[in-house]
Amino acid sequence: MTTATVKKAPARTAPVTGGNGLAGTRTLIRFNLRRDRVRLPVWTLALFLGTIATANNYKELYADPEDRAGVAKTMDGPAGLAMSGPSRYLTDYNFGSMLGHQMLGFMAVLVGLMSVLVITRHTRAEEETNRAELVRSTVVGRHSHLAAALSVAVIANLVLALLLAVGLAGAGIDGIDGTGSLLYGLGHAAVGIVFATVAAITVQMTAHTRGASGMALAVIGVAYVLRAAGDTGSNGALSWLSPIGWVQRTYVYVDNRWWPLLLCLALAVACAAAGFVLSTRRDVGAGLRAGKLGSPVASDALGTPLGFALRLHRGTLIAFAAGLFLMGAMYGSILGDADDMLKDIDQIQEALDRIGGASIAESFASMVMVVITVVAAVYVVMAALRPRSEETAGRAEPLLATGLSRARWVGGHLAVAMGGGTVVLLAAGLGFGISGAASTGDAGLFPKLVGAALAYAPALWVTVGVAVVLFGWFPQASAFAWIVPVYAFLVGYLGQILQFPDWMNNLSPFGHVPQLPAADMSWTPMLLLTLVAAGLVRLGVAGFRRRDLETK
Repeated sequence: MTTATVKKAPARTAPVTGGNGLAGTRTLIRFNLRRDRVRLPVWTLALFLGTIATANNYKELYADPEDRAGVAKTMDGPAGLAMSGPSRYLTDYNFGSMLGHQMLGFMAVLVGLMSVLVITRHTRAEEETNRAELVRSTVVGRHSHLAAALSVAVIANLVLALLLAVGLAGAGIDGIDGTGSLLYGLGHAAVGIVFATVAAITVQMTAHTRGASGMALAVIGVAYVLRAAGDTGSNGALSWLSPIGWVQRTYVYVDNRWWPLLLCLALAVACAAAGFVLSTRRDVGAGLRAGKLGSPVASDALGTPLGFALRLHRGTLIAFAAGLFLMGAMYGSILGDADDMLKDIDQIQEALDRIGGASIAESFASMVMVVITVVAAVYVVMAALRPRSEETAGRAEPLLATGLSRARWVGGHLAVAMGGGTVVLLAAGLGFGISGAASTGDAGLFPKLVGAALAYAPALWVTVGVAVVLFGWFPQASAFAWIVPVYAFLVGYLGQILQFPDWMNNLSPFGHVPQLPAADMSWTPMLLLTLVAAGLVRLGVAGFRRRDLETK
């Protein structure tokens, strides 16, 4: 007797779907806000307080209508409009229109920077460190990371808009009313959200956080250049290609036009949609742009700690050098008009008198040099803290497991930070000198401005020394190195106008640098700063050699 075995066909099942692509977004939003509980409040409060302080300073610096009329006449030129905004604001130059004219474009860049960093931190950086893959192995949708990052950026920008609207409306300054203040705040939010969505696209393009941030920041730079070119042109058409130009053409506190914000909203929606679509066309951790195949054999320079560090820092160094060259050129372009711009402003005149100098142009150049140097200090802090990033990402451990010593490894990064800082200063000095000599018609000003920029190199080296001491002995507190450039700006630039006591300036390494070209060169403080920098670097390296390495 045989038994037949009948095999039943498997039951037909429903096709597997992708599930909810936004699952877990709400949880990720709360998590991202928890991670940024210090970072975002610092950003928003700094931008808010800086705006309020500037508005109050306008009330003190330009108290008389004649003073404001003089500033408006001075700003009504190609150089002044390129650095501020469209000439429509100059028709009635009250405190409100002055704030919109001079601050809106500058603040748009800072708000864009904040928004870009929020997006890259919570998307591409998570993928680069493999945390996104671990999180997405749970009940988290494919689009949740990007949606959560965009939500946090929108929240931060709206909070900033609310603070600006309430703070400016309640400041009691003539020409700054409630309606204009609300538009002013929403303008910041609109341009910040636009650049956040731009970053939502760039994080899909490359597999590296720095590359994604660099592309988004390049878009901000192009937007600012288009705005500046359009405002100095005859028809201003180029400004309509820039979201910064759209926000400035709300003509806040003058005409209070709301409809340009709709352009920002439309562009933000389009860029966000493109970011979500592009994210479906790549794997987690990868970018749409394929990485270039490297050489099968490393060059001799790449096999050394210094050469390897230079390769890692190359992109940031080039970007800062180019940016500071342009920044120096922009400041130099108004150097010839400095006398007319500042002759009626008592507080600045007093600050320039304290600096000294053979001319107003030289004194003003010495004051501006502090701002340029602070931006260079931002680069050296980033470069000096790169070893900390390599350590926390787990890339330092396999390198130091070889015959490479800790001192040589960190020394390569510090050499690039100190040498690169000097190169960045040189680029700024060249831009400032070329443009300044052309605007004043004084060719002898070129070497003076280049030398004035290079004179701050020892102060930058001290900044590197502070960063490496924190990295070597107190790695968890490395971020406190940012206090050095922030404090230098407060006491070195604002302190000259607001007449801070001298002892506050002496606490900053930049306060001991001779204020060239207005002052005479003094080599003693330069030598002392160099010795202090060398001692701090030696101390920091010694601490790194003695502490435990953070491992993964």
